[in-house]
Amino acid sequence: MHYWTVTALIVALDQWSKSYMSELLQLCVRGRCESIDVLPIFKLTLLHNEGAAFSFLDDAGGWQRWFLVAVSSVVSAFISGWLWRVHRAQALLSWALCLILGGAIGNLIDRAAQGYVVDFLVFYYDVYYFPAFNVADAAISTGAVLLILDMIIQYRKERLEANG
Repeated sequence: MHYWTVTALIVALDQWSKSYMSELLQLCVRGRCESIDVLPIFKLTLLHNEGAAFSFLDDAGGWQRWFLVAVSSVVSAFISGWLWRVHRAQALLSWALCLILGGAIGNLIDRAAQGYVVDFLVFYYDVYYFPAFNVADAAISTGAVLLILDMIIQYRKERLEANG
């Protein structure tokens, strides 16, 4: 499958899932949350994140919206250019970039249109909660892991070639 198609599918799945969850659940406000328990460690809860990752800058007063839109736009443009230039033989790098790009665009759409990103996936254990996230965040995280893996593989490959 073409990497640009995968990127578009990630954006579409992300936007659809956020829209669906926004219709399905009531927004969690001041500790009052409607949730659907899926597993003993996983539930669906609708949250709005006006900040960046892990709600960083969430309560910054509003200026962060356009700052984060600008940063996301520049990063998305950079990754698009990188993906365009990647050699087809570099499949792992291409997958990493298309996942990161699809996730970045998905969250960029939310932030630009609404001023916040819709999160709804919540993992927890007892009273310990991992920050809520969405399909775009999962794609970005998976892409980042693949990018690091690609860097490790390329480093080892170069060392083997250098040592003959």
